[in-house]
Amino acid sequence: MTQTVATRRVLYIPGFDPFHPRRYRELYRKEGAQQAELSGYSISQQKGENAFSWQVEAQIDGARVTTDIEVLVWSDIVSSSMAASIPATYWHLARTAWIYISSGALFRLMRLRQGPIIAALYPIVFLVLQLVTAIAAGGLVAWGVAWVSDLIMVATGQPLPPVLSYEVPRYFAAILFGTAAGWLVLRWFKARDSKVFAYYLMYDYAFSARWNGANPPELEARMASYADRIAEALASNVDEVLIVGHSSGAHLAVSVLADMIRGSRIPPGRCSFLSLGQVVPMVSFLPDAKRLRADLHVMGGQDLIPWVDVTAPGDGCAFALCDPVSVTGVAPDRQTGPLILSAAFTKTLTPETWRKLKRRYFRLHFQYLCAFDALPGTSSDYDYFRITAGPHRLGERFAGRAPSPSTKRTPVNRYTAMAP
Repeated sequence: MTQTVATRRVLYIPGFDPFHPRRYRELYRKEGAQQAELSGYSISQQKGENAFSWQVEAQIDGARVTTDIEVLVWSDIVSSSMAASIPATYWHLARTAWIYISSGALFRLMRLRQGPIIAALYPIVFLVLQLVTAIAAGGLVAWGVAWVSDLIMVATGQPLPPVLSYEVPRYFAAILFGTAAGWLVLRWFKARDSKVFAYYLMYDYAFSARWNGANPPELEARMASYADRIAEALASNVDEVLIVGHSSGAHLAVSVLADMIRGSRIPPGRCSFLSLGQVVPMVSFLPDAKRLRADLHVMGGQDLIPWVDVTAPGDGCAFALCDPVSVTGVAPDRQTGPLILSAAFTKTLTPETWRKLKRRYFRLHFQYLCAFDALPGTSSDYDYFRITAGPHRLGERFAGRAPSPSTKRTPVNRYTAMAP
């Protein structure tokens, strides 16, 4: 293909992630260099105009391309939603489980993919096990306090001091020590959550469930600022403005772009949308997700923005190869997108790499942003760095490409009402 992109703006919307955007900048630098070495092109990176951006210079397929990449930040909103005490976390657990079960959303989601349902149940099971362990430890300590007090009384043959006597204070002491021990166990588990992600995932699911699929006001305000930033990029003289939404960021991007289409803020042939590892049904299947369902309806039937959705069955945290518009039950009569493609981890990663990563579920959820060491010599078109720094627009790169034959499109959502 003839080069059609010499300059590009990439606006990246991350998922539910409390970390600073520099994490994505460093990931792009490291993985881009690795993919370039594997695939035989060159790519370099330097700081951008602010702490949330960086500039990429690439020479791919004999063409030079300059790309400015910026992270659209909502990590502060994520961090504030995660600032919950241990008791509050267990309240979130109970409320989130009740919302997904009582609404029937959980059982509908089970018809799509088992992986993300297991991922959703994982923090519930893990946190309940932590609580049971803490209660057991506290009970053991309380029993030990009572037993030691009995032993002292028998050994001395004298009544115990009031705090250890058989009166009410004795039992209070046992309860006090037992409660303290149980609390310390819970704090120990939480301090090590970076290894198991139980609290993190619980906060993630609770964030959407709290409003039954609607967006909180602070997130709506942030999304409006994203639209302004995208409009600013579209007003520049770059050849392509590429919006990338990963994980929960995919459904934020859907809503932002749908709003811009309604407001006639998208010029033809300038904007593209790449969604990666999307978890749209976790939100769109909730009763009050009317705004998101309306946005999916708009994005599924428009011609202004080429939309490519990339997932992989090996990613247990995503609704792999599920058309988010169709399965939600809001497909327009003439559906134009998204194009559903598989990153096919078992084919695009070498057997050795796949063996190392296949049990690292959280790491696999970020594989879309990383190098694929089996790409050279495969028929896969998915190369994150060719897409974001290469010489062709997203729609041109995948023009004529058939969707994955394993794509799920059958509507299974109970709630299909859309915002007016």
